[in-house]
Amino acid sequence: MAEVFVNKVAESGIITINLEDFLPGEDIIAFDMKEYLFMGLILKEKEFREAIKQLDISPYQNRIVTLTCTTDAIVPVWAYMLVASILKPVVKEVLFGQIKDAELKILLANIKAIDECQYTDQRIVIKGCGEKAIPEAAYVEITQKLRPIAKSIMYGEPCSTVPVFKKPMAKR
Repeated sequence: MAEVFVNKVAESGIITINLEDFLPGEDIIAFDMKEYLFMGLILKEKEFREAIKQLDISPYQNRIVTLTCTTDAIVPVWAYMLVASILKPVVKEVLFGQIKDAELKILLANIKAIDECQYTDQRIVIKGCGEKAIPEAAYVEITQKLRPIAKSIMYGEPCSTVPVFKKPMAKR
């Protein structure tokens, strides 16, 4: 008689969450303020305002844009505000910082937007290794999000996990 193999992991009811699924689904482009500064370092208000007025906004259409300055220049806050106000009508979102900062902000926002109902009283594994690097902040955020409602939270793969949290059994 042939031996029947049973996939105990599949039958366990464990839900696996891959944080890669919460990364931004599209590329983020940077708007570098240095391109609009005199010698890449000095903001001359009149020239800056004129250059921003003449800005071709078509490359930013329906994109996520992050405002940054890649030189060690002092850029006044109002300059970032001005660029954001010009771009806002045509972009999906305007953020501040490096592209990695924007990716993290979107990743954390996507985690915060999870509907917890599907995870209530469930055994959950947060996938550990993947194709893309996931910042530690995302693992902290998903733990905070799920801890109040999950039966248990583990890290790794369903066949080899590290326990993170287990809800205490109700006392009778």
